Amino acid sequence: MSLLKYLFLPPAVQALMLVLALLLLSLGRRISAFLLLLLCAASLWLLGLPLVSHPLQRSLEIYPALNLDSVEAQAIVVLGGGRAFDGAEFGWPDAPSEQTLSRLTYGAFLHRQTGLPLLVSGGRVHNEAQSEAELMQQLLQASFDLPVAWLEDRSRTTYENALYTAQMLKAEEIQTVLLVSQAWHLHRAVPVFEHQGLEVIPAPIQFTTPPPKGWIGWIPTAYHARQSAQAIHEWLGFWVYRLRMR
Repeated sequence: MSLLKYLFLPPAVQALMLVLALLLLSLGRRISAFLLLLLCAASLWLLGLPLVSHPLQRSLEIYPALNLDSVEAQAIVVLGGGRAFDGAEFGWPDAPSEQTLSRLTYGAFLHRQTGLPLLVSGGRVHNEAQSEAELMQQLLQASFDLPVAWLEDRSRTTYENALYTAQMLKAEEIQTVLLVSQAWHLHRAVPVFEHQGLEVIPAPIQFTTPPPKGWIGWIPTAYHARQSAQAIHEWLGFWVYRLRMR
């Protein structure tokens, strides 16, 4: 399933289009091959444009920044967002990824502001020695001197984040949580956590910034191509989870 998911995302889908175009060309289907090559090039160019990347990302950011004045929650849940397979800067074999680091930073900030206990969630996607949650716990202790109340270390997907986190918190009679993740990710994560019976207060971070004005918005970059691919991934995941929850 994971392989099929990535085959539908750029740049893998464009690579498949290129292979198919070459196959068509070898079969003498020159017009079909040319049109497919044109579609491949056009899609790569469009997805790399700031003017395309921004609205794709913005369409996912349905939750506003958290207003701490009106927060009534019982715990803070920080979702794992991947790992770096080299934690040399910390003296560790692995370390939380840049994406996870930003979530932990905001989770630490919210803990300082509210005093609410922290739960970190993330397992072993490829049978690593340490789970993402353990790496997150290490970083919160080493960098912020903060304890972790709960360690959810079995999940490999956002759906499992919600499933196992809900099991742990319900056992502690905790119902309402602050959910920390990127603004684009909460569009998919919040409904899944609510489906598990938790009351969720979204705590989004890293909202997308508007594209630059003028001609520069028409120049494709690798950064914006990645942002577009991430947005497409999230929309696909949202609809897959929606069908699954039905």
